Amino acid sequence: MFANILSRYWWMTMLRGVLWIVFGVAIFVRPDISLVSLTLLFGSFALVDGVIGAWNSLAGRQENEDWWLLLFAGLAGIIVGILTFRDPAATALALQFYIAIWAIAVGTLQLVAAMRLRREVDGELWLALSGLASIAFGVFLFAQPAVGALVVLWLIGGYAIVFGVLLIALALNARDFADQLTNAGGARTV
Repeated sequence: MFANILSRYWWMTMLRGVLWIVFGVAIFVRPDISLVSLTLLFGSFALVDGVIGAWNSLAGRQENEDWWLLLFAGLAGIIVGILTFRDPAATALALQFYIAIWAIAVGTLQLVAAMRLRREVDGELWLALSGLASIAFGVFLFAQPAVGALVVLWLIGGYAIVFGVLLIALALNARDFADQLTNAGGARTV
């Protein structure tokens, strides 16, 4: 079951959500952050998020034939993280496109995962909403390449916070599902 992967490792999804919120808050607290610093900070978060996502997928591959969805999302984060470290002096426009590509790729995979999860549990709405938010954010960044650097920073910070909150909501829902499975399993053995 796809839900097993999310429910067993709900705390990793929670960790991802917390990291994204910290990233977003850091941008709002330090709006004077340089583009190089933002590039390195974003690269770090995308890389860590990608590694956690890939870990989740590989850990659940025995139980679910759809584990590759999480793996692709994780690999997208790893690739974008590596790309940002290759050229830390990247312009705001290049960073904006890196972020847009990553957001659309991850959002699309989250929507596919939400559709598959719908067959297994209720509450896939949080995953679908985070996917839609990612896609909308990525499309906006592509559509507005001339937006000023400060506005881009605020958009990235706002997106990171919203994305983090949605991941935390998903994690809590997955944890509740895991508790239900545990309680149902315990009730049957009594």
